[in-house]
Amino acid sequence: MSDNLTLFIAVTAAAVVLQMLILLVMCVVIFNLSKKLKTVTDETQSRLIPLLDNAKVMQQEVKSFLEVARPKIDVILDNLAHVTTTTRTEVERVDVTVHDLLDRLRLQVIRVDEMVTHTLDRVEETSEKVQQSVMSPVRQVSGIVQAISVGVGTFFNSQRRGRNGGPPDEMFI
Repeated sequence: MSDNLTLFIAVTAAAVVLQMLILLVMCVVIFNLSKKLKTVTDETQSRLIPLLDNAKVMQQEVKSFLEVARPKIDVILDNLAHVTTTTRTEVERVDVTVHDLLDRLRLQVIRVDEMVTHTLDRVEETSEKVQQSVMSPVRQVSGIVQAISVGVGTFFNSQRRGRNGGPPDEMFI
């Protein structure tokens, strides 16, 4: 049994030494990482601190600008609201005026259309009356003149036939 106990103690001692070596390696790696992290942190701080200082200065400048410009911006916004209200009112007035003008224009167009229609009707009536009063007698006179012409023509043709004793020259083709 003593050999087993010695072997067990030797294996346990080797395991403890191995654990100690692993812990030592881990400690060295963590120490190296800590150094690198410290370097990165220092470099980041050296770069960020001036940026933060500049940001604070810029924030102060923006704040002072806003304090100075705020009354002016308020005046501009008030003026813009007034201009918008005035413009809306004027556009509504112009809209009402345009609608009124269009209504009046429609009425005038209707009046002109009625006047033109009435005038054309009168011209047509007058034309019909002129045709009846002037053309009817002209047709009658034309008919009388034609009747006289035919009568005279027949009279002279019958005299010619009586002298010549034959048919008139017009009968020969």
